[in-house]
Amino acid sequence: MPIFIEISMIVVLATLIAMIMKAFRQPLVVGYIATGILVGPYALNILRSKDEVELFSKIGISILLFIVGLSLNPDIVREVGKTSFITGIGQVVFTSVIGFFIMRLLGFGEVASIYTAIALTFSSTIIILKLLTDRGDTGKLYGKIAIGFLLVQDLVATIILLVVSVFGSVGASVADQSGVIGASFASVAGMQILDLFVKGVVVSVVLYLISKYVLPRISNYIAGNQEVLFIFSLAWGLGLASLFYKIGFSIEIGALVAGVTLAVSPFAYEIGSRMKPLRDFFIVLFFILLGAQMVLSEFSTLIVPAIILSVFVLVGNPIIVYVLMNLLGYRSKTSFMAGLTVAQISEFSLILVALGLSVGHIDQSVASLVTLVGIITISGSTYLILYADYLYKIFKKPFSFLHLRKKPHAESRFENTHPEIIIFGYDRVGHDFVETAKNMTSNYIVVDFDPQSIKRLQDDDIPFRYGDAEDVEFLQEIGLQEARLVVSSVPDFKTNLLLVQYYRKENASGIIVTLAHEIKDAKELYLAGASYVVMPHFLGAHHASKMISKHGFDVAGFEEIRNEHLVHIQKREKNMKSKHAYRI
Repeated sequence: MPIFIEISMIVVLATLIAMIMKAFRQPLVVGYIATGILVGPYALNILRSKDEVELFSKIGISILLFIVGLSLNPDIVREVGKTSFITGIGQVVFTSVIGFFIMRLLGFGEVASIYTAIALTFSSTIIILKLLTDRGDTGKLYGKIAIGFLLVQDLVATIILLVVSVFGSVGASVADQSGVIGASFASVAGMQILDLFVKGVVVSVVLYLISKYVLPRISNYIAGNQEVLFIFSLAWGLGLASLFYKIGFSIEIGALVAGVTLAVSPFAYEIGSRMKPLRDFFIVLFFILLGAQMVLSEFSTLIVPAIILSVFVLVGNPIIVYVLMNLLGYRSKTSFMAGLTVAQISEFSLILVALGLSVGHIDQSVASLVTLVGIITISGSTYLILYADYLYKIFKKPFSFLHLRKKPHAESRFENTHPEIIIFGYDRVGHDFVETAKNMTSNYIVVDFDPQSIKRLQDDDIPFRYGDAEDVEFLQEIGLQEARLVVSSVPDFKTNLLLVQYYRKENASGIIVTLAHEIKDAKELYLAGASYVVMPHFLGAHHASKMISKHGFDVAGFEEIRNEHLVHIQKREKNMKSKHAYRI
């Protein structure tokens, strides 16, 4: 069967199951995994080109982590870096120790127990990011902390995979020669790890210099053309992922670093927004492949230990994180929500046991057990996260017994804020709206699509986002639906109509002011729900007529207004000259 037809059939089946899941209000991720089981060898056996699908899924993972990197600007790292590091390392240590003893009580050997215990510690960055994005919580405090400690886990997992790989290859060769693994192994393994560390430091320094001195100029040059910006970003993300893979790191780490290097760019939001549709398609194939790889032949013998270990991951891991965050001074809801993000095992867990199987450290039954735990916990944690607010109300009181630190203190400086005022367009009359917004609140942002305007906003220290007002995902990211006041000085009617329709759909009581140059456009915007439509020509004439009515034949009155207007014009002229200078 040609791969095109194969993937087409899989996508059609995934769509049908997704529609069923949506009808029953179930998580789509579970539907994608179920699709994988159906197209796998135990059901319809449609999926034959596993290598090709795995390639597509790797592209999806790379794009996903690239987008994550885009959000990791220095401010966020400073904000939650320490908490994420302590929580991530602490959860890995406690989970692995408890998991080891559970495996031993279930009758497994020491090596199998070590592998499984370590596999239970890693949570899936990919799945959690997908679920946090679905909830719109990536920008909330618990979401930032969760992303942070998941990345810490990924780094630990990468180091462990490296050590196991070295142990397998070097250990086998040394054992063949001397029958023991001693100083030779330690020497060779140490050299390989040191070599990797040196390469990593060199590449990181080079990338830092490029991101500081080269990328800003490239970004400013290409940002005027969105298609070029998109293809450059894709090339940068996949290119660095490949580079890191070639020097010994994982593709995932390379993609993450690629995003981090662009995180300080004013165009980071727009890049991430344009990458998301591509990410969503390829990530669906990742979940389908995950379901297709599930081994059901030993299901009956492994189901009991799988359920026990799954309960530990679904319940024990969140409790561990909850206690750690409570000790760090976070409030109960933040700790609870962050804890639920570790209630599943990761793709790194499956890679670890597959590697252990390939080097002969464990047998197929252990690999199948971890795979089964993965399917159960991934499905279960999806429900936990999507219904987290409801679950918190139920478990808030029982979890109070886990409060080892009674008085929270760490959260006050981390409060997540959404802009009260959003202004689209800075160049034309948007500048006047900014001055008004400053007098009303400090919690406002300006959205613009012109790189020169972005440069001026940066220099004037005005909060901004670079993005397209017609991109619905971008509007969701900046919190348009929660803004109390929205102003659009964009002259395009279709853009304004989309803004009004989207805003009114999500916010029935807010205020939205737009521009229109035609009477019929103004009427349509009012019908769509606009609070007020500014018509510059009509408004100018209306204002002039009111001014004449007010001052009549009073020459002094007109002289006062004339002087005020001249000051305003000179100020605007200065801004326009500044804009022209940037373009030169």
